[in-house]
Amino acid sequence: MTTSSTIQALAEPHRLAILDVLREGESPVGQLAARLGQSQPGVSKHLRVLRDAGLVAVRADGQRRLYRVKPEPLVELDAWIATYRDLWSDRLDRLQGALERERERT
Repeated sequence: MTTSSTIQALAEPHRLAILDVLREGESPVGQLAARLGQSQPGVSKHLRVLRDAGLVAVRADGQRRLYRVKPEPLVELDAWIATYRDLWSDRLDRLQGALERERERT
C-alpha cells in the first residue's frame, strides 16, 4: 500500500475511531459496533476500507472474524511525516534562536 492510500483510509473519523479501539487488541465487528455506537454493517464497510489499505488484518476464530491493527502502514506514514517534522523542527529552532537574540538585545 502507499502512503496516500493510508491517508485516504484514515481521513474518515469513524475509521480512526475503529483503529483507536483496535489498538487495545483484537475485536470482532459486533464488539466494535457496540463500543463505537455504530451499526454493524457500517463498521464492516469501514473495516473493509481499512483492510484494503493494509491497516487491519482479520483472522477466523470459529464463526467470528477478529480484526487487529497492522502497524506497517503506520510506520511508513510516520516515516513520511518525519520529513515534514524535520522541516518544522528546523524552522522552530531558527525562530527560537531569533527570539533569544532579540531578548538579549532588549
